[in-house]
Amino acid sequence: MLPRGFKAEANRISVEVRRELGLDPHSPLCPWRLADHLSIPAIPLSKLAQENPTIKGNVDYLLNVNLGVFSAITIFDGSYRLIVHNDGHAPTRQRANLAHELAHALLHHSPHPLFCKHGKRVFNRQLEDEASWLGPTLLVSNEAAQWALRSGMTEEAAGRHFGVSRDLVRFRLNKSGAVRLVSYCNRKIKA
Repeated sequence: MLPRGFKAEANRISVEVRRELGLDPHSPLCPWRLADHLSIPAIPLSKLAQENPTIKGNVDYLLNVNLGVFSAITIFDGSYRLIVHNDGHAPTRQRANLAHELAHALLHHSPHPLFCKHGKRVFNRQLEDEASWLGPTLLVSNEAAQWALRSGMTEEAAGRHFGVSRDLVRFRLNKSGAVRLVSYCNRKIKA
């Protein structure tokens, strides 16, 4: 459950980030450019194997054998953040993965242990839910979703424009209220 007002705040963050980057509200947002803007290095997983040959087998497994095991992670050293992302994923998925990790940074989420003392994965549902909402909102803000609909774009065309998957576009069109708002405005115009 997201805190009251969080969805509106997430959109404000998306709009503000675009403003800082000199983008229009409907412009595609490049997560690598945002990472640079935030001074957060985004390292592809394949580069780790090149720099450290002893982990090549493990990286090959994550890149080529079982892609679903690893998407991206933020690594901390004090207040310094570094994002490692799986460049074996499709470009649209990489953008979403990176946007999710950048959402954690923009929300000032602090680090937490990956595993408990028994070896089980520690998963903070609240932090993940917030990043899972803000990440897609960074890529397709409410204003961007409305613009796409008013422009008559299909989900596929909007996905190509924003560099995201059709599923992410559909999610944002529905969750941003764009479908309802544009439909309402079209009915008012016809009346």
